[in-house]
Amino acid sequence: MQNQAKNNSLFPSIVLTALFFVWGFMTVLNDILIPKMKEIFHLNHTQAMLIQFCFFGAYFVGSLIYFFISSSIGDPINKIGYKNGIIIGLIFSAIGTFLFYPAAEYISYPIFLSGLFVLGLGFTLLQIAANPYIAIIGNPDTASSRLNLSQAFNSLGTTIAPIIGGFLIFDYFAKGQSDLTYSVKIPYLIFSLIFVSLGLIIKFIKLSDFTNHDNIEKGLGALKFPQLRFGIIAIFLYVGAEVSIGSMMISFLGQKEIAGLPNTSASHYLALYWGGLMIGRFIGAISLSKFTSLTKNLIIFTIPLISFFVIAQYYSYEIAAYFGILMIINVIGFFIGKFTANSTLFVFALIIIMLLITSILNTGSVAMWCVIGIGLFNSIMWSNIFTLSISGLGKYTSQGSSLLVMAILGGALIPELQGFVADNIGVHNSFIVPILSYIYLAFYGAKGYRSMSL
Repeated sequence: MQNQAKNNSLFPSIVLTALFFVWGFMTVLNDILIPKMKEIFHLNHTQAMLIQFCFFGAYFVGSLIYFFISSSIGDPINKIGYKNGIIIGLIFSAIGTFLFYPAAEYISYPIFLSGLFVLGLGFTLLQIAANPYIAIIGNPDTASSRLNLSQAFNSLGTTIAPIIGGFLIFDYFAKGQSDLTYSVKIPYLIFSLIFVSLGLIIKFIKLSDFTNHDNIEKGLGALKFPQLRFGIIAIFLYVGAEVSIGSMMISFLGQKEIAGLPNTSASHYLALYWGGLMIGRFIGAISLSKFTSLTKNLIIFTIPLISFFVIAQYYSYEIAAYFGILMIINVIGFFIGKFTANSTLFVFALIIIMLLITSILNTGSVAMWCVIGIGLFNSIMWSNIFTLSISGLGKYTSQGSSLLVMAILGGALIPELQGFVADNIGVHNSFIVPILSYIYLAFYGAKGYRSMSL
């Protein structure tokens, strides 16, 4: 890949980092939509999980179409440019969020779902285009730094979305309104304007031009690699489990035997679940850095300490103490996994299985904190699975990456399955569904990642 970076990439980097933030924010806002849509349309859990089915199903449909086009005629993004690819993704996203207005006017759940599907198509294009694009807009030597910063802001978006989104949808825009859809209509119109504004800003910023001369491999040659075949299943189950737990969290915390929390309060605890991913990702990034062992260990122990005081200030010292215990277990898990991708994946999957079993067998604060803490251990799974899956693929790497993006379909199907189970055996017991996912992830970390036949 050849590129000509402009000398001043600070402002473009800020704009694209803002894009990553909004991207993460909107994805997790679905967790707030689920209980709200249940209230408006009197849905059961299975029907409410159609929100995730349509949103993450769009990832599969979009990436599948993209895969077949790139395999037959070449990479579309390379032909139109990554900048234009991002703009088109933002246009789709703006259309998707705007559809919430007619959905609210006609009080139509199918139109809401259509908006989420279009929004998911937009995010699919952003997923394909934005990650490599932010790497080429400046000095190649600092590309990794820019990507890490953008991913960190993506996690920040997923962390604060439950707090801000819960306040806007359950409280601020809902006050004094007889129209239950009003509290959804206005926030999503605002996001539609944000997407359009970002698109216009990116359109008129002078950014680097580049061409990609990599050959596009035709056929399905990537599937001859067992680590990729098993990895596709792993991504499917991981994304499905992560999204399913987050989607069920507010309903779970609202159960009398767990915490009996109203939706607004429960959304604050949901922020801790997603915040755990951010904390774990920072620790994971440092663990794989080139710092000396002493510096690395010092920073690894400092991150949970800072997080403890931040949580204590926003919530309370009691809540920070509960979460602090989980952070200590998280750090111990990194050391047991020896900071390697496969071993850490294996260890974290086992820890999550134990947390879920403990939660199912208990009630009250024990059950509650076991589920909230899962975010800490989900943190490194996407990157570890992805890296292990494409290792050794050579010329089939791009094709393998496309197949892995398709596996995000798990975020559409597994929440739907857990919703169905929740309707039949209860929300609390429905967490047996993600346990099955993590059993497979433990297998992948132990053996499935290997590039040889098992």
